[in-house]
Amino acid sequence: MDKKRILSGMRPTGKLHIGHYVGALENWINLQNNYESYHLIADYHVLTTKLDTSHIYQDSIDMLIDWLATGLDPVKSPMFRQSQIKEHTELNLIFGMLITVNRLERNPTLKDQIRDLNIENVIYGHLGYPVLQAADILLYKGNAVPVGEDQVPHVEITREIARKFNNQYVEVFPEPEPLLTKFARLSGLDGNAKMSKSLNNTILLSDEPETVKAKLKKAVTDPNKLRKGDPGNPDICLVFSYHKKFNPGEVPEIDTNCRSGALGCVDCKMKCAAKISEMLAPIIEKRKLYENDIKSVKDILEDGEKRARKTAQETMAEVREKMNLG
Repeated sequence: MDKKRILSGMRPTGKLHIGHYVGALENWINLQNNYESYHLIADYHVLTTKLDTSHIYQDSIDMLIDWLATGLDPVKSPMFRQSQIKEHTELNLIFGMLITVNRLERNPTLKDQIRDLNIENVIYGHLGYPVLQAADILLYKGNAVPVGEDQVPHVEITREIARKFNNQYVEVFPEPEPLLTKFARLSGLDGNAKMSKSLNNTILLSDEPETVKAKLKKAVTDPNKLRKGDPGNPDICLVFSYHKKFNPGEVPEIDTNCRSGALGCVDCKMKCAAKISEMLAPIIEKRKLYENDIKSVKDILEDGEKRARKTAQETMAEVREKMNLG
């Protein structure tokens, strides 16, 4: 039996942080053995919120290096830039005819982005972001999409568009299911619900141990625990949430000692920093190998784009035929 296919992607923002790893990459790596995976560098999607493209290629390379360093296998899973597969734009145009403006305006993810980015005037491309995302997924006939909870509304729009096309013409596209990540999104070091480089509250996958320590020293904790000996509440402590992910074996002990006051915040942070750096060590080592051999990274990208392009061209030939546009 053939493996089901997934499409996953990220906007190229340069070097990635541990929030990307926990929220997406770790899941992608686990899925690549059980699914036929396509991994998209969503460079067109950058334009929905930023028109400056001067760093987009380097950001794409930096992100690709992190993908490879964390364990994504380019042999199993093509990795490619959206902009280099022209069929994305063609299918996006067709799908734009299958959904109303009112439906797009009801998208809760769009409303959140407008609020978070303080956008006053929404551009046409940003409103239609889920339509392009639907084209990204269905161009490769994705059966499933690994996403966080906040992206589920986009997957539902993709399902609606696939259904509308199939009913209007003939069945071409599957209706993809969301594959939710198991671990909740990591909050930023400042306590912000979102870890983001623009907020300067991240730990990068490429951060060396001393950098991780320095960043964690500034992380917010229980505001009522001012010194060692004070009882703390780990349930509201950011660092404790990191322990749950990166140091699960010591969580019961840390919980007990925090509440009793036996464990001070500085010691707690250093324990957490050590565990995060332990996880990052093989990633950093592998990253340096790729940084010293950029040609191989570009070759991986070129090969991925060649393989993705073949699949995309086959899909679009079928779409044109079924629509009598061939």
